[in-house]
Amino acid sequence: MHLSMWTYPWDIQDQGLAALAADLRDRAGLTTVSLAASYHAGRFLQPRSPQQKAYFPEDGTVYFRPDESLWQDKLIRPLMAENVTERGDMLDALVRARDATGLKVSCWTVCLHNSRLGMLHPDHVTRNAFGNPNYYNLCPSSPAARDYVVTLVRDITTNYRPDMVELESPNFMGFAHEYHHEKDGVGLNAEDDFLLSLCFCDHCTARAEKAGVPVEGARRSVARFIAELCEREIPERQFQDFPEAGIDAFHDHPDLHAYLTWRGEPVTSLIGEIKAAADPATSIVLIDLKDGWLGGVDLAAAGKLCDGAILCCYDMEPDAVGDVIRTGRAAIGPGKFLGVGLRVFYPEVSGPAILAARAKAAVDAGADGVNFYNYGLIPAKRLDWVKTAVDAIA
Repeated sequence: MHLSMWTYPWDIQDQGLAALAADLRDRAGLTTVSLAASYHAGRFLQPRSPQQKAYFPEDGTVYFRPDESLWQDKLIRPLMAENVTERGDMLDALVRARDATGLKVSCWTVCLHNSRLGMLHPDHVTRNAFGNPNYYNLCPSSPAARDYVVTLVRDITTNYRPDMVELESPNFMGFAHEYHHEKDGVGLNAEDDFLLSLCFCDHCTARAEKAGVPVEGARRSVARFIAELCEREIPERQFQDFPEAGIDAFHDHPDLHAYLTWRGEPVTSLIGEIKAAADPATSIVLIDLKDGWLGGVDLAAAGKLCDGAILCCYDMEPDAVGDVIRTGRAAIGPGKFLGVGLRVFYPEVSGPAILAARAKAAVDAGADGVNFYNYGLIPAKRLDWVKTAVDAIA
């Protein structure tokens, strides 16, 4: 069974490769390490590190050595983190040490969530119905952004040969909680956030118009909804069956409904292009959420083109976890990998019993493995909680 823990390169550098292997393999009972290969900015409390209790990673960088021969003619190019130069290439170290550690290696790869690249390439980010840029989200309809992600995964898989690549954010992103120091005095509800996240950039417009989709009618509808939500004294719901009804919540607005139906196309086709360019020895799986359609993910369609998915079920009770996994299994079919992502954060996980119950619910519902979040962000004693969960599904 695939049993992994999401891990940052600096976690390994701070504690050492031997200590990581002992923690994951021996103490937690895991079989794989999921290493961040590309990542965004953040501020992390690091309880495990002997010297870094607060850590601020570079924004929008990669944690491996890019192959310059693959990037010479690319408009959007990766920036190698200074961490690699200063403290070593942990992806290379893990791959070389697979036999010694007994741990398989998966690359946790952030795709289109990249504020640094968005600021450098504003013509290739998503834009709302008013044309305002979302600098944190390269657009999956942009040819240059697509080329960047496809080449990124090709580089990792051909030059490092990990066992798996986990694709995070190869899709459209939401409006809230994606940037830094965000301010919202309106009090956006879920549908407001969704409407603000819908992209009408030139690339989406051209791609959708080529498919015969009424883009301008959809944009006008969304712009009106956004204007209305900004004028209300307090937030109100306009679409009472959102998000439960999916895109059918917008069935009374046919142009917008048509646009939302189309919106999965650039995401699905990008995942297909990533898989086609990757070394076939590496499995390509998608990291997704319960309502992936909000980001344009059609799990059934994407599942036909890649090797599977990891569905994150962080703050969910066991019954809800089981429901998500059953729905995911029905979407991708019996032959593809399906994992569950579980967070080991307090207070959403108050002890080993609830973590074990969630893991068991996922496996009983058809999951092939579990990814736990996150090695460097939790106290060492919670590795014992992970072992309890592993024992419950062994």
